[in-house]
Amino acid sequence: MAKATPISFKEFRTKFATEDDCRNYLFEERFPDGFVCPKCGGREYYYLKTRHTCQCKNCRRQTSVTAGTVMNRTHLPLTIWFWAIYLCATDKRGISAKGLARQLELSYESAWYLLVRIRGAMKDRDQNYMLEGLIEMDEAYLGAPKRGKKRGRGTERKKMAVAVSKTENDCPLFLRLQIIPDVTTASLQDVINGNVKPGSTIECDGLKSYPALENVSIDASAYEVGDLKWVHVAIGNFKAFLLGTYHGSCGDYQPYLNEFCFRYNRRFHPAELFTRLSRAVATSCTLLS
Repeated sequence: MAKATPISFKEFRTKFATEDDCRNYLFEERFPDGFVCPKCGGREYYYLKTRHTCQCKNCRRQTSVTAGTVMNRTHLPLTIWFWAIYLCATDKRGISAKGLARQLELSYESAWYLLVRIRGAMKDRDQNYMLEGLIEMDEAYLGAPKRGKKRGRGTERKKMAVAVSKTENDCPLFLRLQIIPDVTTASLQDVINGNVKPGSTIECDGLKSYPALENVSIDASAYEVGDLKWVHVAIGNFKAFLLGTYHGSCGDYQPYLNEFCFRYNRRFHPAELFTRLSRAVATSCTLLS
């Protein structure tokens, strides 16, 4: 895989000026070592210019550069896709569907369609990496509490698990945010199974759901010293991100959590975010309804 490089606004306009430019980029990202048929593995193909597909010489299957990705069967021009990716990547606060619709002169529905799928590609790419080593973990609550309802861990508000891996020198590395139905051991175990390598150490508070977690070691000393610094920083930054760009409540929070994690996990390379995000979209494998 080629190294991610920064791209200027001028370079972006030149490199992705036409549909063919975008199509050629997607081909290079999907098939960096040359075409490989997803059905039979054949490497020889014909290019059908009228349909913009590659037809395998062996099994005759036709494959487009967007097939099987979040761009599958899109009716929007590829240039619009790349403008949406660029705008999403270059604004560190993120961009709302209304903002994207206004800048690209799209309907709200088309802008929302693009952002849902771009966030799906963000989720796909981050699932390639598991947290390991020393990990801070806690839970947080989203949305305003209803009048007269319980607060704290008994609240009806949306609950999310927060996990931050860090170095031995206490520097944060990677972040995971995941909506959970409750804060029971079973729900937290699902988070561990999907995001944490076995043998890692979980630093947590004194919640009774943690000691029974499997495949990890539990260190509850953070409860005694009142510390889970990087978890609390991540929670505060996410809520500011949510409030500033999306005005707080979003219904289904998980796509916004995925976007925030993608940005956070690449925070040391902001100039490369477009290259990394466009590559994530080009090589994604999540088909969304």
